Amino acid sequence: MKLYIKQQAFALGDTYHVYDEYEHELYYVKAEFLTFLRHIHIYDFNNDELGVVHSCFSLLPKYEIEIRGEIVGTITKRFTLFDHQFDIDFNGWYCEGDFLGWDFDIYDRYDHHIAHIAKELFHFTDHYVLDIDNQEDELYVLMLAIAIDAYKDSAADAANSANH
Repeated sequence: MKLYIKQQAFALGDTYHVYDEYEHELYYVKAEFLTFLRHIHIYDFNNDELGVVHSCFSLLPKYEIEIRGEIVGTITKRFTLFDHQFDIDFNGWYCEGDFLGWDFDIYDRYDHHIAHIAKELFHFTDHYVLDIDNQEDELYVLMLAIAIDAYKDSAADAANSANH
């Protein structure tokens, strides 16, 4: 199954709509605006909150993934000077591929393929495709993709601040 994440243009904070391959909206993603720590909420089509990705106070950038009120994983920047590598502690999964280019695969601890995540090019706003092998992993793959996007946005913001 495929999910399509489409960022909304001209919204305050990050706003995404998530569709299935039939153009049915399944999820809505909204970041809180003007908060010190970043909080990104994921809602279903009934506007019920399913999860939150939020930044944490930490020496290195860190995001927690919370689903239905329970912390289920983290993404933490590795201490490196030259690139943006991070560690994923989430559902026993790991990722391989080009994270900065948004073309990577997710595997479970037994090396079984879970999903492929890619960024669609040539759009005014960010568009991502999540090709998920099993429907029961849908919310978890979406949450991981949103957390990686939040991490990448914070790394880009930090790099831009350092250059000015």
